[in-house]
Amino acid sequence: MLKNTFKKALADKKTQIGLWAGLANAYCAEIIAGAGFDWLLIDGEHAPNDIPIILSQLQAIAPYKSHPIVRVPVNNEVIIKQALDIGAQTLLIPMVNTKEEALAAIKACYYPPHGIRGVGSALARASRWNRVDGYLKQANDEICILLQAETKQALDNLPQILELDGFDGIFIGPADLSADMGYMGNPNHPEVVAAIEKAIAQIKAANKAPGILMANEQMAKHYIELGALFVAVGVDTTLLARAADNLAQNYGLKIDTADTKNSVY
Repeated sequence: MLKNTFKKALADKKTQIGLWAGLANAYCAEIIAGAGFDWLLIDGEHAPNDIPIILSQLQAIAPYKSHPIVRVPVNNEVIIKQALDIGAQTLLIPMVNTKEEALAAIKACYYPPHGIRGVGSALARASRWNRVDGYLKQANDEICILLQAETKQALDNLPQILELDGFDGIFIGPADLSADMGYMGNPNHPEVVAAIEKAIAQIKAANKAPGILMANEQMAKHYIELGALFVAVGVDTTLLARAADNLAQNYGLKIDTADTKNSVY
């Protein structure tokens, strides 16, 4: 049975630094896996990833120390089941706004009697096609569930969500949160920052792991100092785009660029 080192690190209160993987390509995933990040987020919500492409990236990352996390596109029991069966042990579940939605996400990740995950281990990479002795009895223990709070409604309901057992952390989505608060494209607006700081404190007080994506180095370090335990500090698509822009500009080429000084990415 593969041990979930990321889950253990969060339980031990060890800060984990990650990188977002949105290029939807196994070759690219393997390149960034060699960089030494604690975790990599394979994004199924906003990147063009489906189950077969996510599988190929899990396989590419597997030989490296970086722990793969899969963000499923939606809080849906069928998609969650598929992501777990192809071998993801840590899931980030987006747009969890209420206690009821959080409970549905948690139950979707666990086999009965603790949840409703369907049993298909003979077809599953997760069990090495039933070659892992006792997989069905041990699988629940190694699942790490991260719920994403990224709206005003989610933050308002955070105390009720944090009453639940069976999940490991809350990931704050600053891009969507800032948009929902009326500050589109400005996740570092003082009111947004204050809301994030309050949420981190609430999550810590409930003995859960706070997480966030923040490419602004100063702000990322600020949230780490406040207690964020899993922090993504960049996105592969942005790294490629900015490096390409800079190289082109070095040779006098004019690039149409957006104002990214406040971007979370």
